[in-house]
Amino acid sequence: MPYITVNNARLYYEDHGQGKETIVFGHSMLFNLRMFDDQVKFLKSDYRCVLFDFRGQGKSEVTLEGYDLDNLAKDIHELLISLKCNTCHFVGFSMGGMVAMRLAISHPKLIKSLILIDTSSEPEPSSGRFRNTMMLWVAKNIGLKPIANKVIAMFFGPSFLKDPSRRYLRKAWKIHFLSNNRMGLVRAVKGVLFRKEITSGLHKIKVPTLILWGDQDNLTDKKKAEIMHSNINNSALEIIPRAGHMSPVEEPDFVNQKISNFLENLE
Repeated sequence: MPYITVNNARLYYEDHGQGKETIVFGHSMLFNLRMFDDQVKFLKSDYRCVLFDFRGQGKSEVTLEGYDLDNLAKDIHELLISLKCNTCHFVGFSMGGMVAMRLAISHPKLIKSLILIDTSSEPEPSSGRFRNTMMLWVAKNIGLKPIANKVIAMFFGPSFLKDPSRRYLRKAWKIHFLSNNRMGLVRAVKGVLFRKEITSGLHKIKVPTLILWGDQDNLTDKKKAEIMHSNINNSALEIIPRAGHMSPVEEPDFVNQKISNFLENLE
């Protein structure tokens, strides 16, 4: 399994495809790079696809510190430079989108385009901070199992949750959640909950940007997508029908086609 040490953290990554253009995928908190399996399978024949687990999550090292979003952006910048990826299209989902925007501002020559999925440039609202802080207390002091069903209900939309044909996927993503190191998860989530706003810096993003939002997303409301759209000049906003927060998993065909069309139109 490929690992690389950057910025004092040992990160797990995967590198697929041989295309001239590179797409980098950044996942959400609580989960791992496997959420992009459908996208990589669809795109790797035409693009080099690089994906990774953020520090503290998935198979990457659980460090004692370094979980603020600016430092995560530094992790990924150093990872990409080490992999000789000097320019890329960045698909950032939720937390991954928060990191992607920071990268686009701090390293504008690295990012050729952005695809931002169910993410936000705003700080965490107090209601979300309270809810997640309570869940973190349970995770830290009791474990992940007592909150697993709640997490799945929060992250996935009702269309996905009620579909009997996708029962195996719901079970698989519960297993993915439970596979986390609980202290790594707690530290990673705190980095998201206590993030600073970046809306005031979005005018610095000059690259073409596609913003996708699932119409059943109960974690990131549509207003946050609209704020990004209104503050990033060269951006488009598209709605993903029947998708909750985990839209790349819930509606992969729709997301795949939107990403593919967006990238093809850049050429």
